[in-house]
Amino acid sequence: MPNVWSPDSWRAKHNSQQVKYPDEKALGQAVADLSKLPPLVTSWEVETLKHQLAEACQGRAFLLQGGDCCESFADCRSDSIVAKLRILLKMSLILVYGCKRPVIRVGRFAGQFAKPRSSPTETVDGVTLPSYRGSIVNRLPFTLADRTPDPELLLRGYERAGLTLNLIRSLVEGGFADLHHPELWDVDFVNHSEHSQMFRRLMDSVSQAVSFMEAVAGRSLAELDGVKFFVSHEGLHLDWEQAQTRQVPRRPGWYNLTTHFPWIGDRTRGLDDAHIEYFRGIANPIGLKVGPSCTPDQLLGLTEVLNPENEPGRLTLIHRFGTEKIDRYLPPLIEAIQRRGRVVLWCCDPMHGNTIQTANNVKTRRFDDILHELDRAFEIHASMDSYLGGAHFELTGEDVTECIGGARGLSEADLGRAYLSDVDPRLNYEQSMEMALLIARRMNPSFRDDMLLPK
Repeated sequence: MPNVWSPDSWRAKHNSQQVKYPDEKALGQAVADLSKLPPLVTSWEVETLKHQLAEACQGRAFLLQGGDCCESFADCRSDSIVAKLRILLKMSLILVYGCKRPVIRVGRFAGQFAKPRSSPTETVDGVTLPSYRGSIVNRLPFTLADRTPDPELLLRGYERAGLTLNLIRSLVEGGFADLHHPELWDVDFVNHSEHSQMFRRLMDSVSQAVSFMEAVAGRSLAELDGVKFFVSHEGLHLDWEQAQTRQVPRRPGWYNLTTHFPWIGDRTRGLDDAHIEYFRGIANPIGLKVGPSCTPDQLLGLTEVLNPENEPGRLTLIHRFGTEKIDRYLPPLIEAIQRRGRVVLWCCDPMHGNTIQTANNVKTRRFDDILHELDRAFEIHASMDSYLGGAHFELTGEDVTECIGGARGLSEADLGRAYLSDVDPRLNYEQSMEMALLIARRMNPSFRDDMLLPK
């Protein structure tokens, strides 16, 4: 791969997910307009995240990444944004207390507007139209006008991302995540008494711990007044990513300032393809989704291209195999990384490899499959003297019914009650909290006894 790189050098490479716009001139104008707008995030926020991820590489922190499978412009509402932020903060609080280490909070939002498609078209009742590619590309209704890619949606996406980030920053900086008042988070958490009681015990324990530390220190623990919160999305639509890729004063290199933490999907990680070409040149910490088709040699080649300096915190490997395949495919990848001495952060995405379809052709996931893959990931890493330093979920803070199972025992019959996702099924707020409790138990067995969790 040549060393010459520029924000648009990816255009000379193969791009299997490239959107074909009918009006290339209008696309060029939209990209030019985006490039003149203020950045959505800052380089110092990006560098702060990279430093925290470097700590996680050493086993001193844990990455919690979660949010929508694909954001919709219609979901840019205060109640929806607050619900997603709240569930990630609640989950992270459980992990901080249970795992006894800092948690890096990264939301899959404020930019998760594009989705990869296995086919550029879909056919319904004999009519073939472009596939739905996400809110910044086209619209969901199955009409030619709606499914035709529209460059103006790139600008609408920028607006929605900016509004979302503005609310998140205001909430976090305004005390929404204040650990001194955790009871304020307990807003209709769950109706199941067992889990409600566990959560209340946890919040009481956190309050007591904060009060004790302040009494010993003789002063307020100001660093606990709020938390750092970062955003991420799949860097799929390279026109969008390029438009906000820029250099900043007093820092070398180029930054993607649409997000703190972009990642490369499993479908777009070809070593000589456009997405790898783009990502190798940006200074952000980046994620790389790794599925069953990735061989150890391919993974080593990707890590060397994406992180040639072997910089801690630069590269996170997000493995996603499915509960039936993780035992076969994960160990050879860990062995290859260890043999070559590559510095990476390992993160488990137990969602994408466990998608199934019901008899009624509805996409769903089984909670037990998600949990089993995550459990096996912890066990495999531990058995190979490796550290699983993160978990990546598709989730929502709302009471949806999209995944089967969990404490409430949702069944296929429940899916029609509140299935709101346009693309992939998400854990609801109750299932997400249950998952956090189970991760804490896995990482710290004594937490189970402290919280009286079922074995």
